[in-house]
Amino acid sequence: MGKKEYYNKGSDATDKALNLFADMMIEKISQINADWKQPWFTEGTMAWPRNLSGRDYNGMNAMMLMLHCEKEGYKNPVFATFNSLTSLNYKKDKQGQSQQIKDKDGNDLPRVTVLKGEKSFPVFLTTFTVVNNETKEKIPYDDYKDLSREEQQDYSVYPKWHVYNVFNIDQSNLKETRPELYEKLTAPFQPKPANQEGQAGEAFTFEPLDQLIEQQAWVCPIFPVYGNDAYYSISKDKIVIPEKRQFNDGQSFAGTAFHEMIHSTGAESRLNRLKPGTFGSKEYAREELVAELGAALLAQRYGMTKYIKDDSAAYLKGWLKDLKEDPSFIKTVLLDVKKSSAMVIEHIDSLKVSQDVSEEVKDEQAQADSATLEASEQSSEENEQRAARGFHR
Repeated sequence: MGKKEYYNKGSDATDKALNLFADMMIEKISQINADWKQPWFTEGTMAWPRNLSGRDYNGMNAMMLMLHCEKEGYKNPVFATFNSLTSLNYKKDKQGQSQQIKDKDGNDLPRVTVLKGEKSFPVFLTTFTVVNNETKEKIPYDDYKDLSREEQQDYSVYPKWHVYNVFNIDQSNLKETRPELYEKLTAPFQPKPANQEGQAGEAFTFEPLDQLIEQQAWVCPIFPVYGNDAYYSISKDKIVIPEKRQFNDGQSFAGTAFHEMIHSTGAESRLNRLKPGTFGSKEYAREELVAELGAALLAQRYGMTKYIKDDSAAYLKGWLKDLKEDPSFIKTVLLDVKKSSAMVIEHIDSLKVSQDVSEEVKDEQAQADSATLEASEQSSEENEQRAARGFHR
């Protein structure tokens, strides 16, 4: 029988992981507090983490794995459990039995394993139990998400965290034992040529975000207005940001937009996170941290660098104090970052897919036009040759 990939020993595993996350966040915020002009993530080095099958980690796990890569110097953000790595040594036969993988000559391939002395890193899998408040009947979480907001009021949702231990692929011997697989897994993270599309700097533009604003495709209106203010209005449910031309570069504009979009996910009709509070209150400071981390995550996902907002810098010491006094503070913050960033990613990626399909159609049309033109030119050339020989009709 295979070993279980996750464990949950009461709250021990969760508490241990959250304490680690809190320590990492304290270290990161302390660095920014010393020099708040530095970005949340080292510029140009961090990429979105994924597992062996290519699935991206969610926002909360992605953030901590990126901090982990930054601290340990991992250049390839691909992670796997011990079982996932060692499963590369076997394949199922027709009877469903595991057999050692062999090379073309029938010899056993070298075994994939974690290098001696390497330490794992925790990530979370969240499962949900949904119970009807009256009948106590349980329903699948996916069914609960399909219910209307009013119907959801009849149920209680109980989240449960399971802790997985993962290793970076460079903590294993995968490069030596399965070089072709290693090259395939790491290819997306190799340094890219300079001056390619999507580069940072003044020329940077992120079309899906521009489209989302132009088409008013976000969950609330976004109004670029000439001025110095960037904010989300709870009462009017709208975002106001300065015009793009007022920013030093396109990344700064995107980072500001992301920050306010994260705020807007907290409206009562959405994630119900925003509570009435006075500017500068502890609740307000917490929401600023959610927006900052969420915007930093989004920037990293789409290849940008995110610096801390001037307004948010005032809360750095308060965030450090809360994290040091109560490590569980990071749990609720990261959960809110996960849910809010997922909402933004869903909207942006839907526009990216639409845009990519449109570009493919354009490319196909251009190829068809080129082929038609080439055929026409070839036909004209043949006619001219016939005419020269006196065979043109």
